[in-house]
Amino acid sequence: MPPQRHHADVLVIGWGLAGLVAASEAAAEGKRVVIVDQESRPNLGGQAFWSFGGLFFVDSPEQRRMGINDSVEFARQDWFDTAGFDRDEDRWPRQWAEAYLQFAAGEKRAWLREKGVGFFPVVGWAERGGYTATGPGNSVPRFHITWGTGPGLVAPFHAAVESAEAQGRITILPRHRVTHLTTAEGAVTGASGEVLAPDAAPRGAATSREPVGEFTVTAGATVVSSGGIGGNHELVRAQWPARLGAPPATMITGVPAYVDGSMQPVSAAAGAHLIGGDRMWHYVEGIQNWDPIWPGHGIRILPGPSSVWLDATGARLPVPLFPGFDTLGTLAHLRRTGHDHSWFVLSQRIVEKEFTLSGSEQNPDLTGKDVRLLLRSRLGKGAAGPVQSFLDHGADFVVRRTLGELITGMRALPGGEALDPDLVRREVEARDREMDNDFTKDAQIAMLRSARAYRGDRLIRTAAPHRILDPEAGPLIAVKLHVLTRKSLGGIETDLSGRALGADGAPIPGLYAAGEAAGFGGGGMHGYRALEGTFVGGCLFSGRIAGRAAAAAV
Repeated sequence: MPPQRHHADVLVIGWGLAGLVAASEAAAEGKRVVIVDQESRPNLGGQAFWSFGGLFFVDSPEQRRMGINDSVEFARQDWFDTAGFDRDEDRWPRQWAEAYLQFAAGEKRAWLREKGVGFFPVVGWAERGGYTATGPGNSVPRFHITWGTGPGLVAPFHAAVESAEAQGRITILPRHRVTHLTTAEGAVTGASGEVLAPDAAPRGAATSREPVGEFTVTAGATVVSSGGIGGNHELVRAQWPARLGAPPATMITGVPAYVDGSMQPVSAAAGAHLIGGDRMWHYVEGIQNWDPIWPGHGIRILPGPSSVWLDATGARLPVPLFPGFDTLGTLAHLRRTGHDHSWFVLSQRIVEKEFTLSGSEQNPDLTGKDVRLLLRSRLGKGAAGPVQSFLDHGADFVVRRTLGELITGMRALPGGEALDPDLVRREVEARDREMDNDFTKDAQIAMLRSARAYRGDRLIRTAAPHRILDPEAGPLIAVKLHVLTRKSLGGIETDLSGRALGADGAPIPGLYAAGEAAGFGGGGMHGYRALEGTFVGGCLFSGRIAGRAAAAAV
């Protein structure tokens, strides 16, 4: 096969959400756009397609209808106290964070509504913190679920790109893997790489990397929107920070294999400055997918606040490391235990009310915009269908009638021998005794009662406080939890126009970055920690900025 040669005003590397937004914005400005991606066409939309579609808004109509008082000032307090910016290289990430807050409180919602994107009316409360007012976490609910989840969020940008493709303004090149950014006189002039063999694997499944040809694209501006590193465990471990303890020996994977970080060295070789590589976001409520799509496919439980969380030995996690309160604080604590897993212990009543699973495919009611199914699964009796499938088939689930039987089942799973049966019994029974009064010294129970004061939690997310060992609430359930890889919080440093910067702080002519490849903006607008709902939102924001800036520059 002779080498392929293409030309564009704007080249977009990576067709995830940030790339689709950047490409559609550039095409809307009348520019000729080429999009390249190493995957096959069914994967258009990238990782965002598989997401829950949660979005961070500030002072939204949905919040106000739920009785939530929010403001930019309040959100800024939470964001910056959570991010913990403390490095010289945080100059641009700080500015991106401020700009994103203004976007989330301003035109973000109206811009998406104009594109036909709707939102579930109940606002979720993720990353609740549990510390003081100046500690990490969301002081109020801000997690808005896209009606249609990830596919619903991707859809308008997917449609815009395909419409521009039909008009000849966008060329999409699947199975094109970039290995070099081409340069001339210090400017990036496009990219070159390998044409990969066709692969008919379904969306999300791993594909081959067999090269069958070469290609070159010359462009006036190039946008790198190639995603993060979560599918590359070797790279995750290499960048794992000491503050989070030792990297796990075993992890499961929350993103497809193509989220491999392969554009990091390619971008660096062209002069791009990578910052914040040690800042990352992984979950500790991961479960092995009984019906996997990609290698090591894991699913995150989006937990309500009631489950008792035990480490591998059976010791209860300390305050405020309750389900849904502090992702990285919990990760750091568990990494110090010397074990790669932990446990939830709960009742059937809790699983029915509080268990939601991440991923568009695990939420057919929201993804399919099926109101009847939603009412039946979220408000009806019994666990939601996808949750019940894990109860029936999941390797990490134990369902028993008595606590003794439950502990025996837990100990039978791999790693279960570390569990101290007497300690488990003591922790669960002591917690249950605290339910005998309306007052308690157990901070988790106090938080449960506080959470029920929020209408959204009371309606669909927090079970009425009860004894876990109450036979009427049973059967009992234990879930073995794994570390689940997910997000990179660092990336290519950019200015507020999305221009990639070199180590000297100067823009690299012709090079832009967006999405997770840019730490969702600036090289790491989340700092050390995120507030949730800010990942796909960061793709939208940085993709829009980079696409418009690249178009204006050529």
